[in-house]
Amino acid sequence: MNWLAIGVTLKLAALTSLILVVVGLPIAYWLTFSRRRWKFLVESVVALPLVLPPTVLGFYILVAIGPHSPFGRFYSDVVGHPLPFTFEGLLLASILYSLPFAVQPFATAFDQVDRRLIEASWTLGVSRLQTFVRLIIPLSTAGVVTGVVLSFAHTLGEFGVVLMVGGNIEGVTRTVSIDIYDEVQSLNYAAAAKTALFLLMVSYAVLLLVYAMNRKVWTVWPQK
Repeated sequence: MNWLAIGVTLKLAALTSLILVVVGLPIAYWLTFSRRRWKFLVESVVALPLVLPPTVLGFYILVAIGPHSPFGRFYSDVVGHPLPFTFEGLLLASILYSLPFAVQPFATAFDQVDRRLIEASWTLGVSRLQTFVRLIIPLSTAGVVTGVVLSFAHTLGEFGVVLMVGGNIEGVTRTVSIDIYDEVQSLNYAAAAKTALFLLMVSYAVLLLVYAMNRKVWTVWPQK
């Protein structure tokens, strides 16, 4: 197995999930509690990666961060190198691609919190930020964990966006999915099978965690 590609993939998935917690929680909070009539427009943009072909999304991200775009030129001037085909560019693309897999479970969990508890907290003079941190998030733990785990698992299997934005640079942007594709193209099925099995096991373990959180299996697990 290509442990270098596995390391890049795990690093990418971990950073993507971590950043999506910071970015996704405020977005999910706004989508849940905002009364703006145009909220559906934001919801549609957030959910767009669910239906948009990865290569199409990757192409538009590549154009948006390329050296001919304002953002791309600014980044290149500040950092000293272009953003496409770097780990940073791949991370940005992964965040955008996995955004709905984090935001939607967050928002669903927030929506299930009893509004009377929230209003009681506000009535007692607790600020919205403190209510969010001390009340809403603790009552939404399962949904938050689900969003983090799903975004992690989704990042593990990225292919189209990775290939479009990150390319195939060994030790930098070459992920497990790209490595499997290359091995199959080289007719090295044994190596591809080993890597694919590893990815299957990790993905299955991640899904087990999600279902365990949703079903609260520890509450009915026999105690010794």
